[in-house]
Amino acid sequence: MTSNQPQLWRRAVAELLGTCLLVAIVVGSGIAAQQLSPGDVGLQLLQNSTATVLGLTVLILMLGPVSGAHFNPVVSLTDWLLGRRSGTGLTLAELGIYVAAQTVGAASGSVVANAMFEVGTSVSTKERVTPGHLLAEVVATAGLILLIFALAATSRGVLAAPAVGAYIGAAYWFTSSTAFANPAVTVGRMFSDTFSGIAPGSVPGFVGAQLIGAAVGLGLLLLLFPYAARTADDVVLPHSSDAAGR
Repeated sequence: MTSNQPQLWRRAVAELLGTCLLVAIVVGSGIAAQQLSPGDVGLQLLQNSTATVLGLTVLILMLGPVSGAHFNPVVSLTDWLLGRRSGTGLTLAELGIYVAAQTVGAASGSVVANAMFEVGTSVSTKERVTPGHLLAEVVATAGLILLIFALAATSRGVLAAPAVGAYIGAAYWFTSSTAFANPAVTVGRMFSDTFSGIAPGSVPGFVGAQLIGAAVGLGLLLLLFPYAARTADDVVLPHSSDAAGR
């Protein structure tokens, strides 16, 4: 990690806050959709995906200058792995702090969303694991990793917010799993027994598929952009102490 990065505690707070708000958006809009459009699952998914696209785009723009706006353990893990080749990206200690902040933030986001809609926080009973869903998580995560790191490798990180938002919005519809593509968000959504929830028994399978997808995405990245390791510090958005107002 380069020396001009914001202080680690600031980056950790940004990751916790960003992941918390992301899950609050996903779960909250899912609850709202369920209440506003009962019986119409297609319309519920449209409402849920639209809110997620807009919310994720805004969160990346808002917090990216501080932490890079990973909000996702597989993004942070890939950043660490990629950076080992050139001395860039997260250190192992920073990786652990990012993942911990993201996971705590995700769980908090479900609690906040439940509270806003006066829905009790309880563990989800919505089983999601099927072979098709697991394959969908591999595909969705691989595409997300390739997109994020390809943008950084080609100095187009400024496009990350709309591009990532658009990709996740599309993946809601072209994958059978609705593209969780994020282990922290998967764990967080376990704490809401609503439209957006996921049962604990489905979480290990989803997380495993997401890790496989991240490995596939990293392999494709290195095949297509062999110089990508040099830009690991600029994922998802370039972030420096000057930009963050340290």
